[in-house]
Amino acid sequence: MLGFAALAAQAALPIEHWTLANGAKIYLVSSQALPIVDVEVDFDAGSRRDPADQAGLASVSSTMVEKGVRAGRDGEPALDQNALGEAWADLGAEFDVSASNDRTSYTLRSLADSKLLDKAVALAARVIGEPTFPDDIWQRERERLSASIREGNTKPATVAARAFATAVYSGHPYGQQTTEATLARIDTAAMRQRYQQLIVPCRAKLSIVGAVTRAQAEGIANAMLSRLPGPEACTPLPAIAPVPALAESKEVRIPFESAQTHVYIGQPGYPRKDPDHFALNLGNYILGGGGFVSRLTDEVREKRGLTYSVYSGFAPGLDAGAFRVGFQTRPDQAAEAVKVAREVLAKFVAEGPTQNELKAAKDNLIGGFPLLLDSNRKLIGNVANIAWNDLPLDYLDTWTARMNAVTAADIKAAFARKLQPDRMVTVVVGSDPQAKPQDSK
Repeated sequence: MLGFAALAAQAALPIEHWTLANGAKIYLVSSQALPIVDVEVDFDAGSRRDPADQAGLASVSSTMVEKGVRAGRDGEPALDQNALGEAWADLGAEFDVSASNDRTSYTLRSLADSKLLDKAVALAARVIGEPTFPDDIWQRERERLSASIREGNTKPATVAARAFATAVYSGHPYGQQTTEATLARIDTAAMRQRYQQLIVPCRAKLSIVGAVTRAQAEGIANAMLSRLPGPEACTPLPAIAPVPALAESKEVRIPFESAQTHVYIGQPGYPRKDPDHFALNLGNYILGGGGFVSRLTDEVREKRGLTYSVYSGFAPGLDAGAFRVGFQTRPDQAAEAVKVAREVLAKFVAEGPTQNELKAAKDNLIGGFPLLLDSNRKLIGNVANIAWNDLPLDYLDTWTARMNAVTAADIKAAFARKLQPDRMVTVVVGSDPQAKPQDSK
């Protein structure tokens, strides 16, 4: 209990922020609650910067980073994938690389003991700055990914998600799909070129949480970026056009022999920095993000039995990530379920929530807020979110007050600004609605 309380109290710890000489931005929460250090290094190198004919380049490059490092400049031996795994295990540390729409992220978790931490940081620096991108492993990895894509094409949920992203983003990179054809155009030379262009210190944002001082944190940051190119590589990145708004509604119907019809309804939403974020987050909980207490669940599932589960959600990023309502239903009930879901959405946008709904949502979200900060791992995610989206440094300290300040009128106005129920994408993937009904249980 004492440990839990100490971790939850970290929400009140200040976030220190400064910029290194190489341009990297540091965000630090120093806490002695646990002898652990978590580091996340983020670069503007997500899939939105993939060439259209090489969609998937960011994702596969992040996967390949951990497949080996070349011989180090200080005489360290080259390490293949197995040797790297053993090195991390010997240190009792964790390291991971991933890519999302907006960013490529490197995460390190280590004990704070200086002997172990220094070695973990040094190894992380090699993985970040000296990856080999071995061609033989990429050939195998490409075959595995191609097989995964082929398997996904046999699943209605995957087909629906891909069709929705393509339709809702109208040609924006957020909607690009990795296919067998785009994978075939990716080679290790493309990965190296991308790395040299995008993974440079001046664009790094480092979030550090744990038992370190500011001086130690600066040492960690400098060391982890020390094997990347110098300032000569720091040229401006090309601007990316914003996600276009939908001019009219779109319907995509894809025949697919399956017991359940998969449905997505939505449109472009909002960027994470939008001032309406709190009102939209709270309102969505009431609409469809609150599980069994949401309006969509009550109207579509409880009152009419049209689906087992229905939800709504926003996915804000550097640009307007999509708003989406999603559910599965029997093919013979699909038309009715779509109609009811649209009506619930339109009514919520037009009228907003009731006072009782607002109070219940605030009680739940505010009451659960400490659970979002009850470990180093969760706290580093929140600090990295603040860093990446340039949110105020006191964001966590003011979160409860800002959520409490949202009114029903605020939610109604925010939803009216962001959503147009008459101009949405509707994707329906399933079998002939005239087919014999099947038990949804």
